[in-house]
Amino acid sequence: MNCTELDVLLSPAEFEGLPEQDLSDTSCVVFDVLRATSTMTVALANSAEAILPCATIDEAITARETEPGLLLAGERGGQRITAEISGGTEFDLGNSPREMTRDVVAEKRMAATTTNGTRALKACSGSKAVWIGSFLNLTALGQAIRDANPKRLLLVCAGTGEASALEDALGAGALSDLLWPALGQAATDSARLVRDHYRSNQAQLLAVASEAKNAQHLSSIPALAPDVEFCLQRDTHPIVGKMNADGWVTA
Repeated sequence: MNCTELDVLLSPAEFEGLPEQDLSDTSCVVFDVLRATSTMTVALANSAEAILPCATIDEAITARETEPGLLLAGERGGQRITAEISGGTEFDLGNSPREMTRDVVAEKRMAATTTNGTRALKACSGSKAVWIGSFLNLTALGQAIRDANPKRLLLVCAGTGEASALEDALGAGALSDLLWPALGQAATDSARLVRDHYRSNQAQLLAVASEAKNAQHLSSIPALAPDVEFCLQRDTHPIVGKMNADGWVTA
């Protein structure tokens, strides 16, 4: 690979500046392990046709008005968006990968909005390529990146709220480790940091990730608690989502 830089952004404060940068030679991978990018990966693996990441609830509702058959998916505070939250529109789905079953999403188009993940994806929209990152598709994702041979690779951690998220850093670290034989010489300090953190904790990945703020919040909601373990599985859904120039994510 001819990549000149492998870099990692760890928080919303970092990725929010991306739209002002020239990203024409940059390819991005967005990680929102708990749960947006994991959920999108499962939806695509179960034959969803396309997913439109929306930064706001209103943007998703507007997309539905334009295309009445769209499924609406998303969360605020971890919970599915209700009519009370949105001001009148009940969303069809939340942000749990376990909801994205084949009978619900196959051949459907969806508009999705989440607290952080869809914001991060939108921030990367000016880049050469934008891939959907998760543990669920890690090996397939690594191969897609090798095949694309990006000039500069930026791993974007969506975070939780306005802070960094431990599980996203672990995901970026796992991908960095996978690509290290080809890209280690191009790694920035932040890429080395997340890779070292992953390697130190890979044997107890679920236990470590379960200590994260986002994981503890999900674990406190009985209906959502199983999502934590689900999203930390590796290579269970070997499909790679990519955001196209029109803003839609497809397999």
